[in-house]
Amino acid sequence: MREPENNCVLYCRVSTEKDTQETSLSRQEEELTKLAMELGLTISEIFAEKHSGYDMERDGLLDLLDYIRSNHIQTILVQDETRLGRGNARVAVLHLLAKTNTTIITNHDSGPMKLNEMDTMLLEILAIVEEYQRKLHNAKIRRGMKRAVKGGYKPEQNLRNKGNVEGRERIEAPLNEIVALRQKGLTFEEIAGVLKGLGHAISKATVHRRYKEYEMEQES
Repeated sequence: MREPENNCVLYCRVSTEKDTQETSLSRQEEELTKLAMELGLTISEIFAEKHSGYDMERDGLLDLLDYIRSNHIQTILVQDETRLGRGNARVAVLHLLAKTNTTIITNHDSGPMKLNEMDTMLLEILAIVEEYQRKLHNAKIRRGMKRAVKGGYKPEQNLRNKGNVEGRERIEAPLNEIVALRQKGLTFEEIAGVLKGLGHAISKATVHRRYKEYEMEQES
């Protein structure tokens, strides 16, 4: 369900578990609440935590990112940019928020966060690299699929809703397809790519494991 466009979330963070930091968290929340009112924004949720900004594995941060994606939140309010993170973690968070088109408003800037030239350049590079990674991944899937089809593999006969109602469920690791593709000379990575393209969320390691289990069964 899409939230109203004027909704926002607050993110407050301090770096230690010291009791004295409770005051800082409360002050951040109070000041950001006031800023939201001044900007005419409705606070949808507040996330607060005590954790180092150099760490990406923060429960509050992960909950925040999930909430933003699930509820299409377009604005986040923070005291200053260091609350989102420090060092590489800060750049990573900025990149993730840029991907969801989330505007970052800081109390320090009294408006949208101002990125310096280095930040802007890094985010542009990350976006370019990620796009090429996506294209490369899709190209590998297409190549694997072409090799499989050329070798006689017919995916429409192996999946439900693809022409064969008796086919395997998408969520299962399709052993028959793994064996068939392996026998056609595809690598485990290529097999995983083909199956992902057909709707199976399966890794190369899982493909390898299932095939080895199949070989052991054949030998016994």
